[in-house]
Amino acid sequence: MSKPDSLRFEDFSLPSEILKAIQDIGFETPSPIQEKTIPLLLDGDDVLGIAQTGTGKTAAFGLPLIARIDPKLNHPQMLVLAPTRELANQVAEALQSFSRNIAGLKVLPIYGGQDYGQQLRALKRGAHVIVGTPGRVIDHLDRGTLKIENLKSLVLDEADEMLRMGFIDDVERIMKDTPASRQTALFSATMPAQIQKLTKRYMNSPKEVKIESKTQTVSNISQHFWQVTRLGKMEALARLLEMQEGSATIVFARTKTATTEVAERLEARGFKVAALNGDMNQTMRERTIERLKSGSVDVVIATDVAARGLDVERIGLVVNFDIPYDSEAYVHRIGRTGRAGRSGKAVLFVGGREQRLLYTIERATKQKIEKLELPTTEQIEAMRLQRFEEELKTLAQGDDLAVYRTISEKLAADLEMDAFQLASLLLMKGQSKRPLIMPNDPPERLGSGNSSSQGDRPSRDRQSRGRDGGRDGGRFEGGRQRRESGGRDGGERRPRRENSGEARAPRRDPNMEMEVYRIDAGREHGIQARHIVGAIANEAKISSQNIGHVKLFDDYSTVELPVGMPEGVQKHLNRSFICSRPMRMTKFDS
Repeated sequence: MSKPDSLRFEDFSLPSEILKAIQDIGFETPSPIQEKTIPLLLDGDDVLGIAQTGTGKTAAFGLPLIARIDPKLNHPQMLVLAPTRELANQVAEALQSFSRNIAGLKVLPIYGGQDYGQQLRALKRGAHVIVGTPGRVIDHLDRGTLKIENLKSLVLDEADEMLRMGFIDDVERIMKDTPASRQTALFSATMPAQIQKLTKRYMNSPKEVKIESKTQTVSNISQHFWQVTRLGKMEALARLLEMQEGSATIVFARTKTATTEVAERLEARGFKVAALNGDMNQTMRERTIERLKSGSVDVVIATDVAARGLDVERIGLVVNFDIPYDSEAYVHRIGRTGRAGRSGKAVLFVGGREQRLLYTIERATKQKIEKLELPTTEQIEAMRLQRFEEELKTLAQGDDLAVYRTISEKLAADLEMDAFQLASLLLMKGQSKRPLIMPNDPPERLGSGNSSSQGDRPSRDRQSRGRDGGRDGGRFEGGRQRRESGGRDGGERRPRRENSGEARAPRRDPNMEMEVYRIDAGREHGIQARHIVGAIANEAKISSQNIGHVKLFDDYSTVELPVGMPEGVQKHLNRSFICSRPMRMTKFDS
């Protein structure tokens, strides 16, 4: 039987719940590594994957191995080891999205620097999939808080990176402790001798899948990244769009909901904008593209799937509002500009925990992405004034102003003003969505100036180790690694509040059992810990003493609240607002 030209996910023997999740996420066709790996893992084979980061490995192992989990058995059945906490979080989020339609299936990330109590409570409740860094996994194994005797599958993601960071002994110890009958998938960009020894010692006749890395060049597109600061993504996006002259812009967001939200907020600022996502039928999609071509729309906010095949000559700027997890997706995105030899510009918004993804994209494209300085208030004001002058010139050439001159003369006389005073007053009153005078921003909000904490790019050596350090959580002082008390990762000691985005609530009963909730608002929305505590205390009438730790991330936050919150209170909080943004509060591990 001949192989079809292009496989679909429906061609694999994946459960309907996973296929629906794939459809919701927007995956269309498997990448090369997914096409080769998924059938092998579904058949129960061990797999040795040799592939670069950004080729779609997470779905390659996640989809088939999740399909083999029995959610009725409330113990760890799948363990994924990752070299850094950033990658562990990224993989956990992806696996949660793949399993969103499987009732009761729980995914838990565990890594150094994370609150131990939170991890212990989650492990006690039970999780089917554990995604962790080697040091913290061993910590829990030694404490007896993580049981892996019934493990069905083990995944080593970026094995060569774990070797480089000094985790190889930890990895081998974990592999020894797992059942011999477990299925193993190991992924590595290179295959050093120590990794080869692991495959021979602990894997069962692995099938090799090798994906050749491609040199991806986009030399006619100038590429820049902007480090997300307190200014926030929306303000940064608006400033970039203000400086666009004549050409159109496509902005990529990760979800359908985000395309609508960003479009609405830009429209409120006076931009001609439309959303483009998978919820639109073909007629609506074609109408939006025609509006973009004709100039009645200048900005389109799109998901990756909705923008497939989009070819509009006037697109001069591509903005990655949400950084893609896949370098191939990045290349496809920025390829919407710079068509047919024309030049284009691409900007990538990078959150504080997304530096690693930036470096992955640079390696894949073999191009350095330069840091971007956002337009200043003075530049924006100059551009607005220039456009206002052009509008006035057009009006002066085409309209009979005699009637308005009579009115202005009467107004000036009635108000006892000269013509310049009246003109200045009308000019001030006429400003609405885009005033000619803007409030000045301090340099750190723009990601400029000398502050390394806001806009400067961290060194690659420091970033590559991550905050997990050499073994998931040691601190470095004077070039020497120092461990904190409380375990191998030193995770018991809490980082300083101004660096972690974490706030301590007033002292509460230490025996009170807490659970973690996710709030759809974070640093980039201008949220501070006090805003979250205040909103919950006011809306739910919960004493601030009963509100636990608040942690701020780039686009979301988490908060600890007492176990057993009435359903009505949770629903009310879910519908409430924080700093004019919907809270959308849900249990973090649900």
